[in-house]
Amino acid sequence: MSNLTKFEPNPELDLMLERDVDVPRELLGEAWTTPEKLSPWFCPLPWKTIACEIDLRPGGLFHTVMQSPEGQTFPSGGCYLEVIPNEKLVWTNALEPGFRPAKQPEASPGHECAEFLMTATIMLEPHANGTKYTAFVQHANAEARIKHEKMGFKEG
Repeated sequence: MSNLTKFEPNPELDLMLERDVDVPRELLGEAWTTPEKLSPWFCPLPWKTIACEIDLRPGGLFHTVMQSPEGQTFPSGGCYLEVIPNEKLVWTNALEPGFRPAKQPEASPGHECAEFLMTATIMLEPHANGTKYTAFVQHANAEARIKHEKMGFKEG
């Protein structure tokens, strides 16, 4: 058996959000894995998520289309890496479905998230009368982490 090292987040590259919420983790799991439940909250107002497609399995598609207040649309795709229902979701926009390497994102004025590659992990753990919710995002460089943080990541 190999000797695995413990993963340590890098504060220069990674963002983490932890919250204890009075909501069963099954409801939070549905909010992350059901398109009609994810769309109303997935992006900050006045932006809207106008389309969402989820193929909930490792190698499956996670795709959204966001719309700016001016009506511009910004598709964003990715690939699930790990799916443990109501416990853990891991996906990345560095891969397309089937674990195929994604093309390098092109700059999309007004939608900074489309400009960088990232891997996101959502963890849902039982806690008191609800759930400990942890969102963790890894970025390739500090510039991407800073952009993502300025978009309101810490506010959730």
